[in-house]
Amino acid sequence: MSPKYDVTMIGGGIIGLATALQLAARFPSLKMAVVEKETELASHQTGHTSGVIHSGIYYRPGSLKARLCVAGGRLLKDFCDQHNIKYQLTGKVIVATDQAELPALETLHHRGTANEVEGLEMIGTERLRELEPHTSGVKALYAPKTGTVDFQEVARAYAAEIRGKGVEILTGAKVVAIARSDSGLRLATTRGEVSTAHLINCAGLYSDTIAKMAGLRPDIRIIPFRGEYYQLASRREHLARGLIYPVPNPRLPFLGVHFIRMFNGGVEAGPNAVLALARQGYRKRDIHLGELLGTLAFPGFWAMATRHWRTGLGEVYRSLSKKAFARSLQRLVPEIQSQDLTPGGAGVRAQAVNRRGILLDDFSIVESENAIHVLNAPSPAATASLAIGQHIAGLAGKSFALAP
Repeated sequence: MSPKYDVTMIGGGIIGLATALQLAARFPSLKMAVVEKETELASHQTGHTSGVIHSGIYYRPGSLKARLCVAGGRLLKDFCDQHNIKYQLTGKVIVATDQAELPALETLHHRGTANEVEGLEMIGTERLRELEPHTSGVKALYAPKTGTVDFQEVARAYAAEIRGKGVEILTGAKVVAIARSDSGLRLATTRGEVSTAHLINCAGLYSDTIAKMAGLRPDIRIIPFRGEYYQLASRREHLARGLIYPVPNPRLPFLGVHFIRMFNGGVEAGPNAVLALARQGYRKRDIHLGELLGTLAFPGFWAMATRHWRTGLGEVYRSLSKKAFARSLQRLVPEIQSQDLTPGGAGVRAQAVNRRGILLDDFSIVESENAIHVLNAPSPAATASLAIGQHIAGLAGKSFALAP
């Protein structure tokens, strides 16, 4: 007989694990499972993140991102303190490199203040030079409580906690079909059938695919964007003491190439945002024809491409040219040269795009019969993971009529 669960999370990344953890804390009598297609947990977006603990500056006040990032950052630090997970608060500057960027920087200051970002202050060139001596700018926002952590270590700690609470974790179990039954849902997986009364879809790069399997017809599609990083040569790591960010383009949900002093040592520079030709396309040569054709068949892709084609071409050029990448970084740190950069890792962002070609800026969590779907949870989702889990647990309690 197939196993029977009250609630099953699809996706063993940091969001699926955090959601299971918060559900188990609120509803300890539930029989629950996390179903993950890979043999290892947190292999994709969680495992390829740069590790930044975001502070909540960028997001529209009142949005899910704003509320859950700020609350989630506090919960994350508390969790790390309780579980002896090391993190470092290096501080972060968002730098206006010329006068034209000052209005956008002021907007970020207002947003961060409204979102109650701890310690946020606007600083001038003298203070900026004290914090980041090699950074050039006319003004900057300083967030001293921003830092970095190993999110895979955090995810492993979440997994250990939920196993201790009786939640089963089924790895190597790719969901290939979902069918309704009298008692809920039947998940056909590569490890056999899983029967569950309720489903929470935390499938990240494949969240729209799982939603369709469950009978939802979402008005979005996940478009994968690869973010490529360079590593600074060790002799040049002194050029960035902490986190150095540009003022982002307000029309796009990407933050622009920046510098990150990594938790485990070294300094990363990036990422760009290049259309990936596969949802797990971490390398330029990674192509999944079916997924690519699915992207090209989606009308929202062409609406997006029409609106942002110049930006897109610029990202492709920067991906192909290290000198172009270095020039972007020189706006923040003029001393950087292309020979200071060596190729680093890459991640793929699961970015939801609607049929009008709008890149969703906020988290998107949708309820349907017997199910909750996390359809858009890019950065700062790792920072916000425990708060997202709390939010979903609250929705599930009402939608699924769960008893404590």
